Amino acid sequence: MREWTWSYEGYEPAQERLRESLCTLGNGYFATRGAASEAVADEVHYPGTYAAGCYNRLVSAVGGRQVENEDLVNLPNWLPLRYRLKPADGPAGPWLSPDRTELRDHRQTLDLREGVLTRQSSYEDAQGRRLRVEERRLVHMRDSHVAALRTTFTAENWTGAIDIVSAVDGAVANAGVARYRELASRHLTRTQTGTAEPDTVWLRCRTSASDLRIAMAARTRVSEGVPLVSRPDLSRHRAARTLTAPIAAHGSVTVEKTVALHTSRDPAISDPLRAAVERVRRAADFAGLLASHRIAWDHLWRRAELEVPGEAGRILRLHLFHVLQTLSPHTAELDVGVPARGLHGEAYRGHVFWDELFVLPYLNLHFPEVSRALLLYRHRRLPRACRAAADIGRAGAMFPWQSGSDGREEAQVLHLNPRSGHWLPDHSRLQRHVGAAVAYNVWQYCQASGDTDFLHAKGAEMLVQIARFFSDLAVLDPVYERYRIRGVVGPDEYHDAYPGAALPGLDDNAYTNVTAAWVLARALDLTRDLPEPRRRELFERIELDAAELDRWEDVSRRLRVPFHDGVISQFEGYGDLMELDWDGYRERYGDIRRLDRILEAEGDTANRYQASKQADALMLGYLFAPGELAGLFGRLGYHLDDETWHATVGYYLHRTTHGSTLSGLVHGWVLARVRRADAWRFCQEALTGDVADIQGGTTAEGIHLGAMAGTLDLVQRGLTGLETREDALWLDPVPMPELSEYGFSVRHRGNWGVSLQMSRGQVRIAVPVSDPEPIRVVLADREVTVAPGESSDLRLLPDGSS
Repeated sequence: MREWTWSYEGYEPAQERLRESLCTLGNGYFATRGAASEAVADEVHYPGTYAAGCYNRLVSAVGGRQVENEDLVNLPNWLPLRYRLKPADGPAGPWLSPDRTELRDHRQTLDLREGVLTRQSSYEDAQGRRLRVEERRLVHMRDSHVAALRTTFTAENWTGAIDIVSAVDGAVANAGVARYRELASRHLTRTQTGTAEPDTVWLRCRTSASDLRIAMAARTRVSEGVPLVSRPDLSRHRAARTLTAPIAAHGSVTVEKTVALHTSRDPAISDPLRAAVERVRRAADFAGLLASHRIAWDHLWRRAELEVPGEAGRILRLHLFHVLQTLSPHTAELDVGVPARGLHGEAYRGHVFWDELFVLPYLNLHFPEVSRALLLYRHRRLPRACRAAADIGRAGAMFPWQSGSDGREEAQVLHLNPRSGHWLPDHSRLQRHVGAAVAYNVWQYCQASGDTDFLHAKGAEMLVQIARFFSDLAVLDPVYERYRIRGVVGPDEYHDAYPGAALPGLDDNAYTNVTAAWVLARALDLTRDLPEPRRRELFERIELDAAELDRWEDVSRRLRVPFHDGVISQFEGYGDLMELDWDGYRERYGDIRRLDRILEAEGDTANRYQASKQADALMLGYLFAPGELAGLFGRLGYHLDDETWHATVGYYLHRTTHGSTLSGLVHGWVLARVRRADAWRFCQEALTGDVADIQGGTTAEGIHLGAMAGTLDLVQRGLTGLETREDALWLDPVPMPELSEYGFSVRHRGNWGVSLQMSRGQVRIAVPVSDPEPIRVVLADREVTVAPGESSDLRLLPDGSS
């Protein structure tokens, strides 16, 4: 069915890398881009395989200085399977690929329900001989170390043989992002190859600095009963097996290639090579692997049920597919975070940003064990975050803007503007708000799951140390009689300094200050609610006393939030910046999403203008429901009414270029409750951000995981107003005509599969008979309890409320 497939007709080299990203297959442990198995890495194709958490560091010469970068490593390429015709009446032909003139047609289809990529090609040589090729590929969702492909060759009008080379290639580099190509990129060293069985070759190597051991074993078999000439072909960086199989007119030959991957990060594995060889030896044939793979995917789809009609639903299903491939139940066994570009490419070097803020709220209600594991990634790096805070003279924990293997700051010191060719200072590490994202996710996870064990132990440690950092970062200004946080960068990365300032950083970023106040308030709540033995233990271990809590209380009520012209200022002085000639720049450049690069290439800077890359102050409306946001401002001594918030939304709506895929998502979410007529345009932008590559080539470097998960959460929480707190589901629906009917199920604490069905003017809530407890549902004007095995239909008012 079309709603479960993603297809491309024809072969378009200019679109190939985009298709590779969107046709990536993975299982949470590793993923492989949807590149042609016949191709090698070049300007058109980029086969890449990435294992979660496998990083390495290299030093590069940039702008006259030595710069160290850590990357998610492109592992050996297991895909290579090339072939050529060997007719009985002539010499062997060329090795075939989609880039050859012999290609007559091409189609590839991604089956989302089964997690299978199918590629179909036909070729015709100069003598009119025709060959049809069909490849089916999977990265196994049950056995996270296994991948396989099955290729069937059909000779339409000739007789002879097929030459086939099946290989594992270790001569790879991290070369998938053009602007990184001046940097060191060879991460693999000490490569060795060998054979293990008559049909198996292997390759092992290590990363150069992190010393991770990596092993792949590939088993290649041909259709049973087909005579075969087979020999190994080994070199230092490539382990291959060359096969020649006879084929008759209208006959077929099928080749199955099964691969196992292990690394030294795997638990209970002492020798990755031995483990890979043994796993591939015991692996079932392709049909057997496909059967168990389908079952595993079926189980995932049941837990992540989402029904939205039309094209929007089809795109949402694709988004969900890629979220589950990056963060599956296998992830719960790993020490990894949320890579901003999934396991789909090398953009952002595979680093972990604040994107978990957009991902975990969805996972909390479907795969809470995965959310917990992702939070444990942060907790294991809490000591490093505390050292980072100490290094700048602050208490508590300062989590990095970009994280990788061990929790140190991985943000680049320099970044390249591809428009001007200039290497520029990168001050994005001043985004202190990432700590608030970690704290928010701890709180949201525990509210949704009821995991008080986590909240009272590891969650409390993170929340308290993040609160301690924000409290210490805030400095009392006697002029305002308020606390101020200075020298930071907000979510809008266009502004990293005041015009002409010698030092980077901005003062009183509204998003940073309000979320800091929220963190302090929640930390205070938690310390009061902790069981006394745990509270005493925590306070003693981190040397926290009552005087410090008194300061938290004071700071949480007196942090400064700047305003200008009746709206919230993005930061102190934003309203004093120059207005941009928006029409003029759009006329000259068309797409101005990356206005910062345009201005720098002109010798100017975005720091001088009221122009933002993405939602900054408006992020507050994404994180907090209207009542909670007004309460936060009230706690700070400010009155935030609907008029002020609506004016703020309108003000920034016209001054934002949406240079991030997250921006359209946030605007669509916020506008659904403020300016409904404008909301759908931004929701559409969020939906099509990757499939249409609206950022102009960025999807080819890896999908935008936060934006994809955020669109799922837009349906799950944004349009329903769904909150999980006080042991209840709270609903505050908002109508959107373009998404008027949809349904999904959630896991709420001990209850599995609680179903919500939204239709025009009505919401139905059903609790499975197998759930242990009734569900309490709270709406604006009433509260209902739905018992196991029962459902409740609730009429909504025209504005969407109950």
